[in-house]
Amino acid sequence: MIKIENIEVFGWEAAIRGMRNPMNSWDKSDSFEFPPDEDGILWIGSNDLKLMQSLIRAGTDHSKFMRMIDVTMDITAPLYWWKEFDTYKVGTVANSCSTMHKIHSKEFTLEDFSHEHLFTDDESLPFLNHLISGLNFYRNKYIETKDKKYWWKIIQLLPSSYNQKRTIQLNYQVLRNIYFSRRNHKLDEWHDFCSIIEELPYGKELICLEDK
Repeated sequence: MIKIENIEVFGWEAAIRGMRNPMNSWDKSDSFEFPPDEDGILWIGSNDLKLMQSLIRAGTDHSKFMRMIDVTMDITAPLYWWKEFDTYKVGTVANSCSTMHKIHSKEFTLEDFSHEHLFTDDESLPFLNHLISGLNFYRNKYIETKDKKYWWKIIQLLPSSYNQKRTIQLNYQVLRNIYFSRRNHKLDEWHDFCSIIEELPYGKELICLEDK
């Protein structure tokens, strides 16, 4: 399970101006002839789009403008997905809900965990429900006694299917790296995330552009 909300994309004008600095070709830029749409996204002109795609195909050293197109979003996903996302350290910023400080703040429910591949008839879903009952038992003991040994039991029994929310900042260059690394991954969450990338403004034309 993955939920992506509150997506914002910005930095288009600076990225396009900077893209044309090396050849002093600002007079050929045609994106600023069009007003932004209702979501504040700049319409990219055909001249600028052609140059963008040429620079992308030339490699990351030439397509530095992609790093200036920033994206922020809220993502709720299981810990097993975040573990893989955390390999992308450069060009990303994240503020997460804290499992260390707030893990006991509410009762655990089934909706707190990704469980779309667990079923009652093979006892996998009942097993998770049993674990949730155990987590709530230790949560109540910790609230009653403030004894940290119960908090440790929650932390060390917490399964990787637990869903955590983070607010993420990254850019189009990072998203391009993610897209081509993860689009065929076995996790459903990566397929869903790559679908979101495709739907970003000019996502198909820039981020998902094939090298050849």
